[in-house]
Amino acid sequence: MTDTKRLEALRAKLSPLAFQVTQEKGTERAFSGEYNANKAPGTYRCVVCDTALFSSDTKYDSGSGWPSFWLPLAGDRVTTTRDTSHGMLRVAVDCAKCGAHLGHVFDDGPQPTGQRFCINSVSLDFKPTGEPR
Repeated sequence: MTDTKRLEALRAKLSPLAFQVTQEKGTERAFSGEYNANKAPGTYRCVVCDTALFSSDTKYDSGSGWPSFWLPLAGDRVTTTRDTSHGMLRVAVDCAKCGAHLGHVFDDGPQPTGQRFCINSVSLDFKPTGEPR
């Protein structure tokens, strides 16, 4: 599939905001995402390729306005890159399988990792425990 056809298929599949965030490295407004306050047990998956990324077991309320996790399910599920956009120095987090932009990671999270994976709700799809994929 050509890149143009892939992007057209993603535009048809995703909401405009989810497309902007995952494909154009956008960000949803703080406290606007549906998973920020979600406390149900389950798995957070990539909205683009359905890869399991984060568990509710490592989700916590960081007060930032975005779903926050102190650890991905496995180190190879996400990739990180230096992000100097908007005049800031941050570390971007992307899905390792499809490259979708997820959010950013900061070194101000809880122990045991000390990390805060600050993830856009629109880049995720939540599957409650016990629900088939």
